[in-house]
Amino acid sequence: IGLPTWVSRIPPVSTSRYTRIVFDTFVGVAPSVDNDAPCQLASVPSARASDVNIPANQALSLRGGTPPTHPEGAAWALFLDFDGTLVELAMTPDAVVVTSKLRAMLSACTEAFDGAVAIVSGRPIAALDALLDPLKLPAAGLHGIELRVPDGTVEEGAHRSAELADVRTRFLSLADEDARLVVEDKGPSLALHYRRAPERERELRELVVGAATRHDGYHVMHGKMVLEVRPTGADKGTAIDRLLEAPPFAGRRPVFAGDDITDEDGFVAVNRRGGISVKVGAGESAATCRVPDVAALHAWLTAIAGTRCRSRVPGSPADSGCTTSGVTEKCPH
Repeated sequence: IGLPTWVSRIPPVSTSRYTRIVFDTFVGVAPSVDNDAPCQLASVPSARASDVNIPANQALSLRGGTPPTHPEGAAWALFLDFDGTLVELAMTPDAVVVTSKLRAMLSACTEAFDGAVAIVSGRPIAALDALLDPLKLPAAGLHGIELRVPDGTVEEGAHRSAELADVRTRFLSLADEDARLVVEDKGPSLALHYRRAPERERELRELVVGAATRHDGYHVMHGKMVLEVRPTGADKGTAIDRLLEAPPFAGRRPVFAGDDITDEDGFVAVNRRGGISVKVGAGESAATCRVPDVAALHAWLTAIAGTRCRSRVPGSPADSGCTTSGVTEKCPH
């Protein structure tokens, strides 16, 4: 599995130093930061903490250290958001690009972390499966309303799409009036994307919040250029907690990477467990670590998979390479 082309221009050095150079270049980490130690959060006051339900003892920050590349202590369990984290955001949900390299990288991570890798997304699990085919990973869909555990069983919340019939009608009417708007019907929830009409954000927020307030047990989730009416009681944090209850996730240190305000519940849950939370891109966050973009996250995931396949936990198969989908990728030395 190859790193981006810009990495190939860096002179060969040890794995730890190699990764440190990559992320120093992109994040601007000070030379005194220990790349192998847990990230240290530089907190700053924030008026937005209440908007994302962040506990008072976990202040939002515009900064975050470089994620560590060498698992210490308990083995890791990886939880990964999809849009804006594993793939670049697109103008519409159907326009995202999933490459064979991404599938190979996820396969390598799954092999390296003994199956403890899950996708935690706002998309339905069926949509994730279609995009990542032939991979079928443990997953949380619809921000935790759906959950697929490692044995393949899918748990779904008891929510009926008919409950939002009037909201669906309103969303479709808005999209008919303005072709730049996109309605995404997820079944238990409805999303209105306005990436092509950013100037309508304030107006649309008022309309969507007004529509949602007529339904008990539902609330509006504000994402990047998207407004989603969804059931209360499930979020990415609760989804991660539930997945950590069973093998192969149980007993491992959770690691969660995400890019949006919808990922903040996941960051808080991971921080509470002493895990590693990684914000992708700019903006305030409860995450303790940060990478600048999707490409940098791919580089980090490739690096930790390579490190992990050289240093298995006791009882795991010792191997000089990571076998993924019939292809053996030799670990870099």
